[in-house]
Amino acid sequence: MSELWYQQPAATWNEALPLGNGRLGAMVHGRTETEMIQLNEATVWFGGPQKRAPEDALSNLPALRKAIREGNHIEAERLVTTYFFSNPSSQRHYEPLGNLFLDFGHKAEHVTKYRRSLDLTEGVLHVNYEHQGVCYGRQMTATDNPSVLILRLRSSAKAEFTLRLARMSDLEYESQEYHDWIETIGEDQTLRAAGLKDNTITMHVTPGGEGSNRACCVLHIQTLDKDNKGAVTKAGKNLVVRSADAVIYIAARTSICQTDYKTDTMSDIAKLDPSPVKVWDEQVRNNQEIWARMHLQLSPDRSDIPTDKRLAESRDPGLVALYHNYSRYLLRSCSYEGDATYPLPANLQGIWNASFHPAWGCRFTININIQMNYWSAHPCNLSECELPLFTCLERLAHNGRNTAKKMYGCSGWTAHSNTDIWADTDPVDRWMPGTLWPLGGAWLCCHLWEHFQFTGREDILRKYFMVLRGCVEFLLDFLIEDSDGKYLTTSPSLSPENSYYDKIGQKGVFCEGSTIDIQIIDTVLRDFESTTTQLRIDDELLPQVRETRTRLPPMTISKNGYLQEWAEDYNEVEPGHRHTSHLWGLYPGNSITLDKTPALAAACRETLRRRAQHGGGHTGWSRAWLINLFARLRDAEECQKHLDLLLAQSTLPNLFDSHPPFQIDGNFGGAAGIVEMLIQSHESGVIRLLPACPRDWSGSIHGVRARGGFDLGFSFENGCIVGDVAIESLRGEPVTVNFPGEGGFQKHIDRAGHYTISPRDYSS
Repeated sequence: MSELWYQQPAATWNEALPLGNGRLGAMVHGRTETEMIQLNEATVWFGGPQKRAPEDALSNLPALRKAIREGNHIEAERLVTTYFFSNPSSQRHYEPLGNLFLDFGHKAEHVTKYRRSLDLTEGVLHVNYEHQGVCYGRQMTATDNPSVLILRLRSSAKAEFTLRLARMSDLEYESQEYHDWIETIGEDQTLRAAGLKDNTITMHVTPGGEGSNRACCVLHIQTLDKDNKGAVTKAGKNLVVRSADAVIYIAARTSICQTDYKTDTMSDIAKLDPSPVKVWDEQVRNNQEIWARMHLQLSPDRSDIPTDKRLAESRDPGLVALYHNYSRYLLRSCSYEGDATYPLPANLQGIWNASFHPAWGCRFTININIQMNYWSAHPCNLSECELPLFTCLERLAHNGRNTAKKMYGCSGWTAHSNTDIWADTDPVDRWMPGTLWPLGGAWLCCHLWEHFQFTGREDILRKYFMVLRGCVEFLLDFLIEDSDGKYLTTSPSLSPENSYYDKIGQKGVFCEGSTIDIQIIDTVLRDFESTTTQLRIDDELLPQVRETRTRLPPMTISKNGYLQEWAEDYNEVEPGHRHTSHLWGLYPGNSITLDKTPALAAACRETLRRRAQHGGGHTGWSRAWLINLFARLRDAEECQKHLDLLLAQSTLPNLFDSHPPFQIDGNFGGAAGIVEMLIQSHESGVIRLLPACPRDWSGSIHGVRARGGFDLGFSFENGCIVGDVAIESLRGEPVTVNFPGEGGFQKHIDRAGHYTISPRDYSS
């Protein structure tokens, strides 16, 4: 359950296998004639920062709010189109770094014993085959600090191949290249000082647009032949290698925070230990340590079947575990600070993008997608992978003050539905159902208290307290009284990317106080109270925060039994819409639970039934969200159904999630849902074991984390726990552990330490 493997090279990018260290990424195809390794560096983006805040939004805000209150949809949308959309409408987009080509000339008809695999335990990609009696092996990994990609090529006899660097699109037949220049001449002093020969190719890159970030990519090769007769020669801008054992290092830096980024790129290679074997072994040990923290095993497991065939034909429980474990590997590979001077969170494709015109700019979409990227981080014991999200959040808080003031006349800060490398907080695009939603930043702030609940790290709470406080300032200013003067509500508001028919049949987008708005605001204000208590801060905003929470409108159940998506009982234009935004309080929030709010939970179930009837879950990430929602409803059968559909309809041969096209959020949301089926800790002071576990699942889970600072491990068969349950309380917070089954054995823990609960306790 820790290996993806295939019997043929990747025919397309969706079949290639990923490597990464948070900053550098690679997609390896495993070809035998001409290998292609597509390269990414997290900060290679088109253009520089922009000034896009709508200049006349604030003066037209009263008119917009009036039109929304009166239900004048045509006027409201006219005002938004004219005064509230930004110009330019688009934020910046993410671009590829380049491509490494290795020309071997090993034609497929002469290749035998081919095997391509990704070892999740070691973080190493393997390609092995035989060609005309010679055995060839390639292994590749990514090191953390310094960030370098390492490719080792070995063969049973000396082989000759050519190395080329290029910067092309994902369409190989196109002739357009996007680099500035490539050089192989000269002697680099940084490498010479480290005792390395200058066997290098250097590619210089300038993505388009004013103020664009610049990049440098360096390829360096060493031959390790036992007879010391490995040779590297230059052929124009390429390198020709004759060797039976060679190591290639790939490094890249950009100018975003480094004025001498070219020298720094060379230094990344020079700083490595002179022994490639030592570098390799150290990184493998580091990967193994991270992998060993948490692991899921399910049976039966058909790992003897190639992964692509298994996905198409088998979909056994072991494949579910592989999908989960692979998602852990992906998060560690695309969201890790390492040596980054400008750390970035995982974007829509994590870090792996082959297109110069990627879908949705491969940006950070913050009305669900980037948040979903981190749903699995804490329970899967990878909390440090969330830290790049918080550095981005800090930049948003800085830029968002201008957006809050210029567009809404509010103090504090806000961010809309998207952001980019420059932490742009203004509205993006001109799409009415999604653009003007100023609560994307507020949703991100919910991750701060969640991080503390799992890790207990007060230093993180304190570091980002002013970010949270600035968000609260905006929310307090942005809220207005409703038409009756009873409740406080938001305006303009919408339910992200959805539309409705009002009571006279008109199609509308904008409203006052969509359900998700109120759920998020209540959670942010609650988290602010909890944070000030934890940090012992007597903040002057607290009285207003407490008063505001009492004036937020309650969630409402429609006449048909659904949880209302809008303040009024409207029908959706798309009943099977991919977003289930109004169920935010069920998951990822916790304001709706089966035990404390049973009527609201029942309304959520009815909402999900209606969505399913009309084709809901048709994108990978939305299907993943459904798994989590049904897990919170403790519905194992529905969880299993949607997990099967996620694998069958929204998973690519390399197990990447497909929106379509590829979006990585479904991988992380799916992993979170699998864990949520096995353990839940969102209810205050309660941990539930196997709350939504299918009856045909048997296996074990170890190192899974729960809120309150708990580490758990146990085995199960046919949906029931077997053997000892190991629990470590790291902070001594009181908790009740609920076991499955009639009667529901409970174990109370109120001190830090290791606990073992044996079968005689919970089966009696």
